[in-house]
Amino acid sequence: MKKIINDPANVVAEALTGLAAAHGDLVSVHLDPDYVVSVDAPRRGKVGVVSGGGSGHEPLHAGFVGYGMLDAACPGPVFTSPTPDPILAATKAVDGGAGVLHIVKNYTGDVLNFETAAELAAAEGVGVEAVVIDDDVAVRDSLYTAGRRGVGGTVLAEKIVGAAAQRGDDLAAVAALCRRVNDNVASMGMALDSCTVPHAGKPTFELGPDEMEIGIGIHGEPGRERVPLEPANAIVERLLAPIVEDMPFESGDRTLLFVNGMGGTPLMELYVAYAHAEKVLAQRGIAVERRLVGNYITSLEMPGMSITLLRLDEEMIELWDAPVHTPALRWGR
Repeated sequence: MKKIINDPANVVAEALTGLAAAHGDLVSVHLDPDYVVSVDAPRRGKVGVVSGGGSGHEPLHAGFVGYGMLDAACPGPVFTSPTPDPILAATKAVDGGAGVLHIVKNYTGDVLNFETAAELAAAEGVGVEAVVIDDDVAVRDSLYTAGRRGVGGTVLAEKIVGAAAQRGDDLAAVAALCRRVNDNVASMGMALDSCTVPHAGKPTFELGPDEMEIGIGIHGEPGRERVPLEPANAIVERLLAPIVEDMPFESGDRTLLFVNGMGGTPLMELYVAYAHAEKVLAQRGIAVERRLVGNYITSLEMPGMSITLLRLDEEMIELWDAPVHTPALRWGR
């Protein structure tokens, strides 16, 4: 194992310390329990937006804390859900009297721990709504979930919902919007090789030099099938076909296309994939009106990518375009 770390047991705390040092103008970091909060939280009368999950998926979630996106994030150990304690602490830290929305990826530990934290917050007088994101079309059940996994759609939901909370929407409206995003987004990923979890010290799975895994999860969960390595265009078509068929997406739909790196994929390769994905969608009459390309929800250093497609409406477009200023995503401000 070759990684730029010290002790694997301290890697999350040290990374959070570095985040605070690099972006202290945007976020404050609390350790034991671990959570990251926007420097301007809580804001009186604003719905707080909180998300979280295992570390190793950076910049998700802590990199999206700031103006127009998340108010707080709870990073657990690598690939392991945060416990209820930091989720509760983050929820209370961003409560401005208008309630708090929890955006939860559909992994069993995340769902259970966020539920517990919401119950504890309610007992202390904080109103909480939760929306579970389950956009991965690769598998219905996995090692970590009952039902579909929450993956790239989480990034899009956090941006759109964060903008709605920023403009002053109430908790019911923000939660309904988050559900609408989840109902209109689909994702699928693939891997060329495994990642190595620091405390494990060895790859999570093994692929041959001429193999790739289609439908991989962000923790290295197995996907739909293991197949011979193909050129970029063929890989894109393998991922897009089940995505488009899932909704289904149809001719005339307006969409946001998100091509995401899994942590070990050069941006050059992501742009190669993006170009063909937009071409394939255009051939189907599906219009790409907004775009995102880069490493935004990763799996440590895994070489691979995911594709996410969101069916847009006018409100989603307006909220996507709204200003955002976080460590990892920023425009318009």
